Amino acid sequence: MSGPLLQARSLAVLYGKVEAVSGISLDVEAGSITTLIGPNGAGKTSTLGALMGLLPARGEIEFDGEPIAHLSVEQRVALGISLVPEKRELFAQMSVRDNLDLGAFLRHRRGDKTVRRSLESVCSLFPRLEERLDQAAGTLSGGERQMLAIGRALMAEPRLLMLDEPSLGLAPLITAEIFRTIEALRTDGVSVLLVEQNARAALKISDFGYVLESGDLTVSGSAQALESDPRVVESYLGAGHQRRRT
Repeated sequence: MSGPLLQARSLAVLYGKVEAVSGISLDVEAGSITTLIGPNGAGKTSTLGALMGLLPARGEIEFDGEPIAHLSVEQRVALGISLVPEKRELFAQMSVRDNLDLGAFLRHRRGDKTVRRSLESVCSLFPRLEERLDQAAGTLSGGERQMLAIGRALMAEPRLLMLDEPSLGLAPLITAEIFRTIEALRTDGVSVLLVEQNARAALKISDFGYVLESGDLTVSGSAQALESDPRVVESYLGAGHQRRRT
C-alpha cells in the first residue's frame, strides 16, 4: 500500500435540518479493503452517497491527492470511482450484457477499444453471468443480481469500488462467494470501501475499519484490532465471536 487513495476530512451530510453524517474523516489506502460498519441509520449509505457526489455535503474529499468535492458524479466515475448501491438499481427488462455495457458508457464515449476485454474479465470473475448474458436481468436470482451490479461497476475500470451492503438478502454460501470476489479485486489492484452489516465477514477480509454510530465515527483501527475491541465485539460480533478467539 502506497498511501491514501481517498481522503475525506470533516465530511458532513444534511437532509434538511437533520445531520446524517457529522463531520467525519476517513481514509482508504491504495490497494486496501476498508470497511465501514455500524447500526442501521448510522449514516453509512449517506457517507457513500456523499463520496460519490450523489448527495450534497460539506467538507473536503481528495482522490489520489486531488480535491474532488466540486466534481459531478460523472466526473468522479471518469477518475476511477464506482459505487454499487444497496438496491443494485439494475435495469430489469434489459439483458445482462446490456446492463454490463452501460457500466462502460464513459469508456464508449471516449472510444475505448478495450471494453470487450473488460467484459471478458467480468465473465471470468462471475462465470454465472457469462451463462446468462442474453437473459433479462430481472430474471436473475438475488446472488446473480449482486454479481451483475458489481460487474457493471467494474466495467468502468474503477480504482476505487464502493460497495453498499453487498451481502444483503443473500444466502450464506452466496455471501461467502461475494466476499471471496471482493478479496480477489484487492489482489487485482482495486481498492474497496465496504459498507456491510455482516461485520464479522467484512472485518475478516478487510485491512482497516471504521465504526459509524449516529453520524459519528466512534472506533477506528486495523481490522484485526477491531475484531478484538470489546466495544465492537459486544455491539457487532457477539460474545460467541470472542469465545472462539480465546
